[in-house]
Order: sequence, then C-alpha cells, then structure tokens
Amino acid sequence: MSSESDFIEQLRPFATHPAARGLTDDVASLTHGGRTLVLTHDVIVENIHFLPGDPPESIGWKLVAANLSDLAAKGAKPTGALMAYSLSGDAEWDSRFADGLGEALARFSCPLIGGDTVRVPPGSARQFGMTAIGDAEFVPGRDGAAPGDDLWISGTLGDAGLGLAIAKREIEGPDELLQAYRRPIPQLELGQKLAPLVSAMMDVSDGLLIDAKRMAEASGVRIVIESIDVPLSDAFVGIRGDTREASLEAATTGDDYQLLFAVPPRNRRQIERVADDLDAQIQCVGLVEAGVGLLLQEGGRPLRLPEKLGWEH
Repeated sequence: MSSESDFIEQLRPFATHPAARGLTDDVASLTHGGRTLVLTHDVIVENIHFLPGDPPESIGWKLVAANLSDLAAKGAKPTGALMAYSLSGDAEWDSRFADGLGEALARFSCPLIGGDTVRVPPGSARQFGMTAIGDAEFVPGRDGAAPGDDLWISGTLGDAGLGLAIAKREIEGPDELLQAYRRPIPQLELGQKLAPLVSAMMDVSDGLLIDAKRMAEASGVRIVIESIDVPLSDAFVGIRGDTREASLEAATTGDDYQLLFAVPPRNRRQIERVADDLDAQIQCVGLVEAGVGLLLQEGGRPLRLPEKLGWEH
C-alpha cells in the first residue's frame, strides 16, 4: 500500500506551475493582477476525520475549519469557498450539516461561492471536500525555517485527541475537550498578524512531531523539540497528567489546528506583542539548527522519537 508521501512524490512532476510550490506545502499561492491568492483543498472522510455518530452540524463546521486553518497558516484572509458534497439520502442529516456549515462560514466571514453535489451508493462512507480561497500580502511557506530560528506553537495540544476518545466513549471528560475535536477554531487573525514576522509557518493538523519533521524536511534543517515545553491545557492535564508520556501523546495526536512557526530571535518581542493584543496563547517549543530531520529532547537530553510521530494517511 502506497503512503500519502509516496503518492505525492509521484504527483510532483505534474506540479509545474510556480503556484504549486512543488507540492511541499498545504496550499497553492497564485499571483494575479497584483494580488496573491492562496488556495487550498481538504477532504474529510467518515471514520477517518469524523465519526458516524458525530452531530452533522459539527461535521459541517469541521469541513470549513480544516480548510481555513490552511489559509491561517499562510496569513490569508478568506474570500470564498467551493464545496463538494455527497448527499446522504437523509434530508434531515443534510439540513443539519448545512446549518453547521453556514454557521462556520458566517463566523469566519467566508462566503460559499460554488461547488458540486453528488449522490453516493447506499452504505458508502460520507466524504466532503472544500476548496478555500484567501487573499494575502505575506505568504510564509514551510520551507523558510533557518538555523538560529526559534520554533513556536499557538494554543495547546492534545485536546482534540482526548475529545475524540470522549466521543468514542473510551474516556469521560469535560465538554471543552469534546468541542476541541468537533469544532476547532482556525487561527486566522493570528496567522495574518504573524505572517510578516515568521520565517516559516504551517498548521498542526496531523501532530506536532510529524508536522515539525515536514517543516524540517522542506527547509533543509534540523528541528529540535523540547518535550517539557509542549503546551497542555488544564483539561488535558486533569485527565492525562503532566508527564513525559502525556507530552508525547499531545505531540503526536492530530486535529489541533494550531499554528507552528519558526521565528528569528530578533522578532520575539513583536510576536509576543501580537499574541498579547489578540489574547492568544503562544509557546516556544524548540529551535532550528543546521542538520537534517527531527530531534526530540527533555531538559536538553535527547529522547528516542516515538515510533509514530503523528497521523499519516
């Protein structure tokens, strides 16, 4: 079975337009008429990105949020979205999905401008796609991280992973964790303010470690992650504790939709001021150095990387 990375590698020769960025990023950026348009396309699939029993409203919301998170990581302001929808055969379910979709589009000021609907065979897994379009002045890639940069992340990690476990009735926990899984918030305003100050930026949707590794590979550097600096919420600590194992769990679960960004030390005060102005949480979790790949450490001492760094299709 081919992996996601193997298949993307096979597609790379076809991505001949500069807008494709060599398929090394989650978006395409197209300069046209003096404007830079940022385009992304994400698909969410039943039993992969959401559960069959999840409320349809939250699935509609999540489709929007997953796509807009990619725009946030490029400092883009949403201008519109197109949706591909597979009709479920259940009019009430479809209506509730549309309610959640509309709520998210309104919340993040992103109008629906088109798309397509299809009917799928009975019993097929539901899947929905969206193309989101944004407008940006600065579009940081994954490939700009440089030795000497500090590595930062927004928000807290691991909450959505526990929220999924709550939704699957594997554990009990507070509603804020369940909502972190079902209704993530794309960091659009933060991304727009950070874009001119960072060397590289991407969203963390598959897990901190695997996404940091992707940034390192795209930038041709080594990224060092300090496990004790992985930001954990009080709700997460209340269930998992504040241990090495808890930090590694938080760093390898996906669906957090936070921003991971490399910053020259000279810009530290400016990004902290941005976070203060927006009342946003940011945390320095590591650094960028010359070399290759990903290094995990605890208090400066190297740790063995876990076998699974995060989610990969």
